[in-house]
Amino acid sequence: MDSRFNAPAPPREADRWDGVLLVDKPSGPTSHDCVAGVRRRFRIAKVGHGGTLDPMATGLLILLLGKATRLSGTFIGSDKTYEGTMRLGVSTNSQDADGEVTREAPFDGISREQVEAEMKRRTGDQYQTPPMVSAVKVDGVPLYKSARKGKEVEREPRLIHVYRFSITSFEPPLVGFEVECTKGTYVRTLCSDIGDSLGCGAHLTALRRTRCGHLKIVSAAPFARIMEMEPSEVQRLLLRPRMFAPGTGAAGG
Repeated sequence: MDSRFNAPAPPREADRWDGVLLVDKPSGPTSHDCVAGVRRRFRIAKVGHGGTLDPMATGLLILLLGKATRLSGTFIGSDKTYEGTMRLGVSTNSQDADGEVTREAPFDGISREQVEAEMKRRTGDQYQTPPMVSAVKVDGVPLYKSARKGKEVEREPRLIHVYRFSITSFEPPLVGFEVECTKGTYVRTLCSDIGDSLGCGAHLTALRRTRCGHLKIVSAAPFARIMEMEPSEVQRLLLRPRMFAPGTGAAGG
């Protein structure tokens, strides 16, 4: 028999669009908007993400192209770091600046030490109840859809871990902070809970994701810039899926 028929098939050349794209998401568009924009602009059949950011939030959004969509769970499960700002004295129904104001209260007597003490209380293992304005599903229905109808749905608290929660600036009513936490942590809920404990209320006014696992925002390209690039430029930015194979630690927490 001709030996050519017994020879192993040559290795498949990796598709030029198989890879991980680090995006610096602007405030406004949803994570799905970014996914859909890249898919349409570069005509890529499969585009996903490694964990959503709220429309208001900015920072590191991990887009998964082609065969890299298989890595979704790896990134969603990674630890995250955020920089943010909370506003004391005002509560909203969404716990952030996109929601409707539900309560206002004096904040003049709140000290930096009091806020730091509340942050320290929220460091470590804890159970957190997802906010009503969120994509968490109860009986197959996203909570935000129930919230739009004015319904309050019972939610199961989830175990999270906050490694570090510290103040970066204190100019009441605004408090700048940095937080390092596990997957599934709602930073706006941390802010809202702190406001409730202080008695003045609080909500999240700005949030920026700076790290996901070992990937950092400094390596990301602005979304608007990516949408102006030529396909070959974007392909040069891609991190190949083999970099995140088990055992490499490339996407670890």
